[in-house]
Amino acid sequence: MTVCTGNICRSPMAEIVLRDRFEAAGLGDTVVVDSTGVSDEEHGNPVDRRARSVLAEHGYATGDGHRARQVTRDDVGSRDLVLAMTTRHAQALRNLAGRAQADPDIRMYRSFDPAADGLPEHRLDIADPWYGGPEDFEECLAEIEAAADGVVEFVRTELGVSSDA
Repeated sequence: MTVCTGNICRSPMAEIVLRDRFEAAGLGDTVVVDSTGVSDEEHGNPVDRRARSVLAEHGYATGDGHRARQVTRDDVGSRDLVLAMTTRHAQALRNLAGRAQADPDIRMYRSFDPAADGLPEHRLDIADPWYGGPEDFEECLAEIEAAADGVVEFVRTELGVSSDA
């Protein structure tokens, strides 16, 4: 599960990219990817039109079935891997997990980007493109794509599936 603030820009962008990458890796029927937000401010809203536009420009099928929703304690406790877009999101998720039944694996999404290797957690935030222009959505997508293959490889290893399977 990918998590941002309102679940209309970063986390659904990451959800769409990861679904595409898992499908390409032959894991589309094995791995479930979804997204949520730490806030309920956008509850029920679709993916931001600017986010959909940049995804479509890069060849991703965006569909229109997404509706923003707030992460719950049950969400955090029932996911094998929870990917936060910022340190603030990670802290909110850890607070929820403190009361969850399971012990979820909460990580910064960008920690899977090889170019970000060794950066401290507070330097792994994916900037919110909401207040910017098209270039900010392009930058956001580039950061999401840069970490996506690392997420896929991590999950593949966790599942015990070789890359040549």
